[in-house]
Amino acid sequence: MSAFDFILGLVFVILSLALLMAFVRLVRGPTLPDRVVALELLASLTVGFIAAHVVWYGRAPLLDVAMVLALTAFLAAVGFARYLERGEGRDD
Repeated sequence: MSAFDFILGLVFVILSLALLMAFVRLVRGPTLPDRVVALELLASLTVGFIAAHVVWYGRAPLLDVAMVLALTAFLAAVGFARYLERGEGRDD
């Protein structure tokens, strides 16, 4: 096992733990903005996971999937920010 394989394995472990902790925050909340930030973090970590997978296995077409996921997450964040700016329906 080379140092490169060890480091990439460590990257996968750290990203997996971060995904788990972000999912816990998504489920527990307590407020809607907390959940949205956790969802954005999940999307960003998934992009990182896909990028690490591309580096490890050399499957470059998966970078398109990561780019689409990142753009979709960005648009969701913009939409949520506009929703909060209006101030409709918030009780927290």
